Amino acid sequence: MLLLGLTGSIATGKSTVSSLLALPPYNLPVVDADKIARQVVEPGTSGYNQIVSHFGPSTPDLLVEATPESGGEGGHNGKGRPLNRPALGRRIFGEGKDGDRKALNKIVHPAVRREMYRQMIYAYLRGSWAVVLDVPLLFESGWEPMCGTIMVVAVKDPAVQMQCLRARDSHLTEEDAKNRVAAQWDVRDKAERCLRRGKGAGVVVWNDGEKDELKREIDRVMSEVQRSHPQWWAWMLLFCPPLAAVSGCWSYVRSWWIKRSWEREKQREKAKL
Repeated sequence: MLLLGLTGSIATGKSTVSSLLALPPYNLPVVDADKIARQVVEPGTSGYNQIVSHFGPSTPDLLVEATPESGGEGGHNGKGRPLNRPALGRRIFGEGKDGDRKALNKIVHPAVRREMYRQMIYAYLRGSWAVVLDVPLLFESGWEPMCGTIMVVAVKDPAVQMQCLRARDSHLTEEDAKNRVAAQWDVRDKAERCLRRGKGAGVVVWNDGEKDELKREIDRVMSEVQRSHPQWWAWMLLFCPPLAAVSGCWSYVRSWWIKRSWEREKQREKAKL
């Protein structure tokens, strides 16, 4: 089974691409890291309790206001008020907030990984040709070597990204929007690194246009992916677990080597500056 890593940057259209891959003609199962990340911090979970304990004392508006709509003091499930995500976002994004982001990631990432592994195994046992790993920080969080193919959803024009973000999240000020974009790795660098993986192993969906153009872009890159990873190969891996193990190890080593080569090249470029 092909692990198709899907990533991008904030407001580049990754979620739209993910939803289209789940529909005909592809019908691919999607393991959505963002969705899982929300689930693992719902009131009553271990992640929720850790976030409230760590950020609550210094973030007075960390939880949504107790109103009838929010379920009162006990929340809708009686286990606490939901997190106030805009307030948490202001706390972790911006200048000098690296420590807060690392603390939040340390709470959320392990729980997300466990649930992602469970869903991947389920897709493999169902005989899926491929499963989409929808991970916003795929390169940054170490998922790259796990993926046979990586798909980056990117925009060539930074202004398009900013415009989409402000249209989607109208509560953000221009400064808030700039901080959120600046806090992430530039999506054009992600696209370049992805293409270094080679034909069929790294593809880029450019999303600077309308939705019809996006669909054509998806069809283009998926044709390339399907030629490199045919359905019959997925069935062979399903019915021959040793072959699946060897294939997985080779994919991991190859991806790791590409990652290290990219990092060494970037270090050399910085040393020249």
